[in-house]
Amino acid sequence: MELKFSGEEMKLAQALTDVQEMHESQPPLILIVEDNDDNLLLLNYTLESLGCRLISQKDSSTAVVLAKEHLPDLILLDILMPGLTGIDVIRHLKQEPLTSNITAIAVTALASADDRETILNAGFDDYISKPYMIEDVENLVRGYLGKKLDSYSIPNLC
Repeated sequence: MELKFSGEEMKLAQALTDVQEMHESQPPLILIVEDNDDNLLLLNYTLESLGCRLISQKDSSTAVVLAKEHLPDLILLDILMPGLTGIDVIRHLKQEPLTSNITAIAVTALASADDRETILNAGFDDYISKPYMIEDVENLVRGYLGKKLDSYSIPNLC
């Protein structure tokens, strides 16, 4: 049986391939969704120092749209946010074929074993509890982005 694709389907497939190739030739892209200004600033500083490109967002309601539009390599997502919680956002992301395989890490003050289980069962790949050390965030991100991050990291000049 021979599969046949319409011209529109072929154009869409080519466009997705082009976007993926362009995305892979650039430093890792991380979507940060955090409503606290200080936490957002700290995460931005930490991840920029690793050489990452960032999309920072304080509003959880646009996180799904941004993830679909930009296809980040990693999402750092606060859980306790006004409007949609991080749990709501991750459930939407995991149901979308375009975003279902994006690695997502919960960044939250919820620290009990039950909270951790709920967060991981909702679809998060990992979890970091506030307050956290910058080194812990760096190690977690390095663990998930691996070689892609290493090839674009800013060299240590010290």
